[in-house]
Amino acid sequence: MIREIFRLTNGLILLAVILIPIEKLFALRAQKTLREGFAGDIGYYYLTSLLPNRVLAIPLGLLAVALARFTPPWSFSLPVWLRVALSLVVAEIGFYWGHRWSHQFSWLWRFHSIHHSAREMDWLVNTHAHPVDLIFTRMCGYVPLYLLGLAHGARRSVDWIPLAIALVSNMWGYFIHSNIRTGLGWLEHVIATPAFHHWHHDNIADGRRHTNYAPLFPWIDRLFGTFQCDRTRWPAEYGISEPVPSSLPEQLIRPFLPD
Repeated sequence: MIREIFRLTNGLILLAVILIPIEKLFALRAQKTLREGFAGDIGYYYLTSLLPNRVLAIPLGLLAVALARFTPPWSFSLPVWLRVALSLVVAEIGFYWGHRWSHQFSWLWRFHSIHHSAREMDWLVNTHAHPVDLIFTRMCGYVPLYLLGLAHGARRSVDWIPLAIALVSNMWGYFIHSNIRTGLGWLEHVIATPAFHHWHHDNIADGRRHTNYAPLFPWIDRLFGTFQCDRTRWPAEYGISEPVPSSLPEQLIRPFLPD
């Protein structure tokens, strides 16, 4: 555990060294680096890096063992590039629906609303999420990989596909939440940017539904009719109108309590 905390600390320092200067150079909004809630998000960084993967290892491991008896690992005969591409698309569609359901069902929104409570956007907001919310969404992305035979954790060798997807999704999450004014031209139709994801954090107090659920591929939102990206402006206000506790412990406990 100490070794893992040390590794995570090094990762946090590296992210800060890379992203904070970029946010200063290409800032979308002028805001303090040590904004309100910054310290709490560092706590979330460690919590969400350690807890969800440990919880997920049990059900995903059992699922892999169960499916190994009935489902041949057909995907291992595919070229590596095709298996990677298929796995990434399948997982991203699963993440999309897990994320969308977290907005549609009130009992899931109780946990996901913690992520949307941030009123300023920067790279560290990526970590501002309830562990239950992350566990559910990641399950939605990883389970189809095992059901379709694209991942096969029961093999003796380590299956790096889920690990690679987790790494890509997490690292890209820091980018799309960052306080950066980006302009990637036609690539913005293919891959998510802050210009795409910031609209997902728009405060929609007037009753509109959130949009842009896909973490990596905007075309998934186009496919399912939830795409929005106004490149002429950015959201005027982030966050949600409903009250959310300010401290990390209260935020972790509140979704389990009755209204």
